[in-house]
Amino acid sequence: MNRITSNNLAAKPSREVRLGDMLRIKNEAGEFEVEVLALSQQRGSAAIAQTLYRETEDSKEARRKAAEERKLLGPIAYAAPSKRPSKRDRRLIHSFRGDY
Repeated sequence: MNRITSNNLAAKPSREVRLGDMLRIKNEAGEFEVEVLALSQQRGSAAIAQTLYRETEDSKEARRKAAEERKLLGPIAYAAPSKRPSKRDRRLIHSFRGDY
């Protein structure tokens, strides 16, 4: 879904991450740009993972500005749907998100 790019190239699951790679990560919280500082051979805790990368200053500043803008907009009214989506509705949702 093109949420992660590595050195300005779309990252695929088979792509190896190397030291010094610049990763751009998009998610609901915003866009992050990080530099890979070290690699680990096994999964570890979040505290250990945070020592393996460094977020760029531009990325931190952009996320801070985006958070301030969201605060100024105030809470967004959300109305829960009254019923479950139908099969057609689910297909439309998936096509809108780009899952297919």
